[in-house]
Amino acid sequence: MAADDAEALSGADLPELEELLLGARPNLTRQQVADRAGVPLELAVELWGQLGFPHAANGDVAFTENDVTALEQTAELVALGILEPDSQSALVRTWGRSYARLAEWQVGLLAGIALADADPAARLDELVTKVLPDVERLQAYVWRRHLLSAAHRLLPRAAVDDVEVPMVVGFTDIVGYTSLSKNLAESELVELVERFEDETTRLVVEAGGRVIKTIGDEVLYVADDPHAGVEVALDLTRRGEDDEDAFPRVRAGLAFGPVTSRLGDVFGPTVNIAARLTSVARPGTVLVDAGAREVLTAGEGHDDLRLGRVRRVSVKGYRNLEPWVVRRRAGSGTR
Repeated sequence: MAADDAEALSGADLPELEELLLGARPNLTRQQVADRAGVPLELAVELWGQLGFPHAANGDVAFTENDVTALEQTAELVALGILEPDSQSALVRTWGRSYARLAEWQVGLLAGIALADADPAARLDELVTKVLPDVERLQAYVWRRHLLSAAHRLLPRAAVDDVEVPMVVGFTDIVGYTSLSKNLAESELVELVERFEDETTRLVVEAGGRVIKTIGDEVLYVADDPHAGVEVALDLTRRGEDDEDAFPRVRAGLAFGPVTSRLGDVFGPTVNIAARLTSVARPGTVLVDAGAREVLTAGEGHDDLRLGRVRRVSVKGYRNLEPWVVRRRAGSGTR
């Protein structure tokens, strides 16, 4: 935020905002919170650090009774075995990173709206008071919908974290992103990335897949059906090659094989191979590994695809990796 922007919002009542967001004015130190929750201070500090909360010194009055309740609930989850020692730090860090990113985006959005008003500070106060409660309820609703979707997907096969499941993993990234970031205005670059992420997510979801994460100019997704995963990549590259489409040029790499899911992320050689294939793919092309090629050409229903062998490549961690370029046959159209 520029200095002028910060000055425009300097009239915002931060203590009032603090009370609204925390549910009360801070009146406790971290030691008092730990004592009331019956949790060792060392554990409380460790959890807060993993969540990415700002550091509070021993004498800082920075906490409320809601922090006591949250710490008690965390201790209860530990006691129930939900937060086991070997997964506790990873899970808490995942929460912290996800909510930190969401909060940064939301505050930036509200600040931008407020700055467009004649009285930015008053407008920000109004937005926080009226909008944030609705946003909180909406976030809970979205979370529950995703819980239901995950339950339908995972419970029938009793999949759990750290169990390998065969699936297709796809990476799609923007071609020439470094050059674009130097030549485009910041607003134009943000618009480009948001369009890329939004459209990619929409296509992945429509195909029955799941976006695992976005990494700047790259999207990582998975699908149970290899053909559906490849169709997503082909649609994205086709759009990127259309001069009349505002979607950026992209390239994609996919691999099929056992994948380990953990805390919403995916791991294993299949993921690594998909990433390596993306790094060697030409602009506007889709590369798949031998495992994906085998399932794509097995049985019936895949006559719309044409796979061509590409010379073997050596990439980090893999010598003589065997890529195959995938294209739609002429006249096959799109999904």
